[in-house]
Amino acid sequence: MNKLLFALSLGFGGLILATHQGFAAPQCGPRAEVIAQLTSRFGETRRGIGIASNNAMVEVFASSTTGTWTILATLPEGVSCLVASGESYETLAEQLAPVGDPA
Repeated sequence: MNKLLFALSLGFGGLILATHQGFAAPQCGPRAEVIAQLTSRFGETRRGIGIASNNAMVEVFASSTTGTWTILATLPEGVSCLVASGESYETLAEQLAPVGDPA
């Protein structure tokens, strides 16, 4: 009985690890190619930009037509990786509360 439980736990652990690794694999490529795909396949254009602490350029791409959005990180070497993507993008024009004011 103990051997069966041990084998089952190893099997389930392997399945979870394999599934996690499949979803965790980053999608990266040359910046120009990644942006061309975002533009042609989803109609997304750049809506925001910033520099992360590791000198990576972080950009938000979105489409007003399809509502899709993508966050892209580009390393100084020119390799871009998709960080996150989704649907229902909306542009907001609200004022943020000044620093120190409760939200």
